[in-house]
Amino acid sequence: MTGFFQNTFNGLVSGAFYALLALGLAVIFGMLRVVNFAHGAFYMLGAFGAYVLLSEAGVPFWAALVIMPVGLALLGMALERAFIHRLTRLDPLYNFLLTFGLTLILQDLVKLRYGVQSSPYATPAALSGSVDLGLFDFPTYRVFILGFAVAVCVGVWWVLTRTRIGMVVRASTERPELTRAFGIDVGRWVTPVFGFGIGLAGLAGVLAAPMRAVNPLMGADLIIVVFAVVVIGGLGSIFGSVAAGFGIGLVQAWGEAYLSGFPIVSQTIVFIVMAAVLLWRPAGLFGREEAPA
Repeated sequence: MTGFFQNTFNGLVSGAFYALLALGLAVIFGMLRVVNFAHGAFYMLGAFGAYVLLSEAGVPFWAALVIMPVGLALLGMALERAFIHRLTRLDPLYNFLLTFGLTLILQDLVKLRYGVQSSPYATPAALSGSVDLGLFDFPTYRVFILGFAVAVCVGVWWVLTRTRIGMVVRASTERPELTRAFGIDVGRWVTPVFGFGIGLAGLAGVLAAPMRAVNPLMGADLIIVVFAVVVIGGLGSIFGSVAAGFGIGLVQAWGEAYLSGFPIVSQTIVFIVMAAVLLWRPAGLFGREEAPA
């Protein structure tokens, strides 16, 4: 029983990263109808930025937790205005190829400067050690990640559901055509929402730095699973992305623990779940079915 609870907690921690990344992807896709393949690269930049700030400027983790998301959000807004905005009226494939190319550029720039080896990032002193959770001890930093990610998701939910600006953004994200029909200028929210989504990816990257190896390819390994999470939750569904993120984290952890004798199943269980969900509900668990033309 102790092992089950440990695996569950590990799954929730992994799910916290998926939830933050999927939340950013969901708002970007909902508003722009852009599949942002560069999301994993911005996650990597968040982690590498924290590493560089600490190793070269002595900036601690707590400051990087603010600096990197804000900085990457501003970078994302600039990229949206300079490149992505120009392609939004064309076939979505063009923006997909643009963000894919951007991913390769960012990865290669980091490789050129820092190489391909993994770089360690020390856990903040205040979050070292472990916490007694009753049945088992768990690393303090992982407990912090789970609590912090849940707080961020709840905070975003509160803003989106309890404030006027949030409700406009949520409506523009989940039902952009209907929102335009009510005379709301959806276009004015595109750039800030894109920056916000990129900022969430950077935030997840900073959180990942002390826990996972910081290297130029860390985002590439994660983004495919995050895309599956967004599809399972429902493209453009904010709640669905968060719920699916934590759910897939649990499914992965349980699969690795209890299906280790079946490596093919344990390694592909996320995509097995995605295929099953799409067969049952093509729009995803929380996505809206489009009315036939």
